[in-house]
Amino acid sequence: MLGELPSTSWFRRAIVAAVMVGILLLTYMVLAPFLVPTIWAAILAYVSWPLHIRVCRIIRRRQSLASLITTLIVSTVIVVPIVWLLFTLQSEAVKAYREVQTLLATKPALPAALRDLPSIGPWLEEKWAILIADPKTLNVELQQWLTSSADEVSGVVGGVGRNVAKLFIALFAMFFFLRDGARFFSQFRAVLEGMLGPQVRNYLKAIGDTTQAVVYALVLAALAQGIAAGLGYWAAGIHAPALLGALTALAALLPFGAPVIWVSLVAWLLITNHVAAALALAVWGILVVSWADNVVRPLVISNATQMPFLLVVFGVLGGVIAFGLVGLFIGPVVLAVSLAIWREWLEQRRQTTQ
Repeated sequence: MLGELPSTSWFRRAIVAAVMVGILLLTYMVLAPFLVPTIWAAILAYVSWPLHIRVCRIIRRRQSLASLITTLIVSTVIVVPIVWLLFTLQSEAVKAYREVQTLLATKPALPAALRDLPSIGPWLEEKWAILIADPKTLNVELQQWLTSSADEVSGVVGGVGRNVAKLFIALFAMFFFLRDGARFFSQFRAVLEGMLGPQVRNYLKAIGDTTQAVVYALVLAALAQGIAAGLGYWAAGIHAPALLGALTALAALLPFGAPVIWVSLVAWLLITNHVAAALALAVWGILVVSWADNVVRPLVISNATQMPFLLVVFGVLGGVIAFGLVGLFIGPVVLAVSLAIWREWLEQRRQTTQ
């Protein structure tokens, strides 16, 4: 004979807990592909919120229209520089290829600085001799490289496509964050305060201050790298240093983006036998351009959030390693909240001991 089903309160609570955990897991599985774009949308909405408030006042508080206008403005600010950067890089790559072909037609000797490099010097000299003998070999070499690296190239193209899709989703979601963000944030804060108490306001303030500081740090560090790199290009005698400095500043918004520009220019100076200028630019890039990013970004975040400099450095680097590009924000934010909890605990302990 079957016994009666348990009717105690703990059993009912266990069933409810199991159902809630199951619902949360299913919700996570559904939303997981959109978590990173949603985080970017929240960041963009928060940073552009002052602009959104001004637009609301201008058009007499029509939320939907104001949200659409703000989203279009932010989209333009993001998309236009990216498109300009891509077209400029494509144009410069074509120009560089033609200049290499013209250089090879003059049959120059391989610069001694490259020929004397240990291990790869003889290999470079052999490849250079082949290119000098028939400049069209460069096309063959490029085609062979593309064929042998088909999987890697496909991966890069696929990654670009996924990032474009994520950008579109982020901008789309940003509209709704702007339109309904105030109501959602008040509900979210009320739930957290019910769970953790009024100290949640300090944590949310730390998140907001850190997010804003990271945005300022990204922009200022990119400008610093662009200016420093432009000065280096001018001193090295490179054509259009201002344009290349602007390209470096845009590339610097991405992790390790700036070195792609100045390292390529160092390689070009070496190939064209401007060894002294190449070495000087390499030293300038390593000691000044790269360190501008490593110093300016953590310094701005540290001063704005009152976080220790070393902790900010670990937050930025660890966030990028753990979460990718969005880790530039997640890393410092997580450490800022942890530091806020630590300081709150110390304050409570100090009060109890008095």
